[in-house]
Amino acid sequence: MAASLRLIHRCRGTINRLLGRNLMRVPLGSLSQVAGCKFLHTTPETLGIPAIKITMPALSPTMEEGNIMKWLKKEGETVNVGDALCEIETDKAVVTMESSDDGILAKIMKEEGSKNVRLGALIGLLVEEGQDWKQVDIPSDAPSESVTSTASSPTLPLAHKIEEHPGKEQFRLSPAARNILETHGLDASHCTPSGPRGIFTKEDALKLLEQKQKPVEVKPMVSSLPPHQARMPLSAPSASVPISASRPPVTPVSVPGRPASMSPFTEIPASDTRRVIAKKLTESKTTVPHAYASADCDLGAILNLRQKMAKDDVKVSINDFIIKATAVTLKQMPDVNVTWNGEGPRQLQSIDISIVTATDQGFITPIIKDAASKGIQEIAASAEALAKKARDGKLLPEEYQGGSLSISDLGMFGVNSFIGLVIPPQACILAVGGSRTELTVVEDEDGNEKLQQHQLLTITLSSDGRVIDDELASKFLDTLKANLENPMHLALC
Repeated sequence: MAASLRLIHRCRGTINRLLGRNLMRVPLGSLSQVAGCKFLHTTPETLGIPAIKITMPALSPTMEEGNIMKWLKKEGETVNVGDALCEIETDKAVVTMESSDDGILAKIMKEEGSKNVRLGALIGLLVEEGQDWKQVDIPSDAPSESVTSTASSPTLPLAHKIEEHPGKEQFRLSPAARNILETHGLDASHCTPSGPRGIFTKEDALKLLEQKQKPVEVKPMVSSLPPHQARMPLSAPSASVPISASRPPVTPVSVPGRPASMSPFTEIPASDTRRVIAKKLTESKTTVPHAYASADCDLGAILNLRQKMAKDDVKVSINDFIIKATAVTLKQMPDVNVTWNGEGPRQLQSIDISIVTATDQGFITPIIKDAASKGIQEIAASAEALAKKARDGKLLPEEYQGGSLSISDLGMFGVNSFIGLVIPPQACILAVGGSRTELTVVEDEDGNEKLQQHQLLTITLSSDGRVIDDELASKFLDTLKANLENPMHLALC
């Protein structure tokens, strides 16, 4: 009797294991080693290791999507908090994304070169240390490999365009028909299959191909004129006469060494930076009431000071003096050091000068922080370093966000004067042209008039009329001119 009870207990344990019961008592690694066991209630999803999601972060205030430039970690590598995961191209620069979790990089969901990845999109998966990263549980809502790949794959029209509707017989393809449709790019979703059980056969595909290749017949138009008018010869062909179907609608553009193109233009994809620039400039021109004022400054004193500094092997540019003079002028006139927040002005406590810098992707505005308290040499070194980082796409968000006033200098391109657009939420931008030589009439100590050569520079201030009126803008420009023409005063401020 005891032997029978032991046998029943042993069989019951085997049955429980077969049904997946009491599985928590068995180590996870030994589940697959149970002889003859086939877990009826266990699926790959329940055996997968839970993942820590890595999503596309917002690396700039205007960022809506980004591009994965390079992964700095490989699948299977250990990741600590603060480690560099990947390089992401935002609308402003290429920024290194750091990890906010510890673990092992188990799966890269967006490969290098992935474009226009939206904010919050899944780009990778982590698992905790000590777990098997190869068994990571892929979320059901994650995109497939074909979606994350940047290479364009041929589209299969039937796989996506043919839908299954409840209550209707399923639309099926024979292998030969599928091959014909995919080869010639045909869409059979609106055709009626002739095969048994609703199968679209090879004959159906050939018939559809024949209809596509059949030339379009131009039907003669029936004249609505009376018979005697219809026989009258026309001096010129009527505009209603149909054009021959063989004539191309657009004249091909011929380029030596290339086949004729039917399109007179080439589409150029816009980068994220270009799209943001377009958005900002449109906002500036349509929402900011601009006011403009210009002045000519005599650069004689600055040129003499530069020559003296050059003898001491100190190299600074005229633009460095303009940055310093602008910052000092903002310190003297704090009412101009404001921004517009959409409802009213905001007084800024720090004087930060934005320098408009041209790059291959468009312009960007790196910022010289607290420029009023820096010397000319320090400003020159900061401007050079920021310009290099901007051209290399390595600016950090805090190095180009904010700013009290922007300066745009086009003098090196031979531009005498121009007008800049205010970059919201800033209230001013200073446009600097190139220096030029002019002769003016002056009086000497004896009161005699004579011609004297001057090196002049035109500066134009564009201001937001909502926060800076014409009188304040004129006083600011007059004070800035005085500071530029007396550079020794800049060292005292």
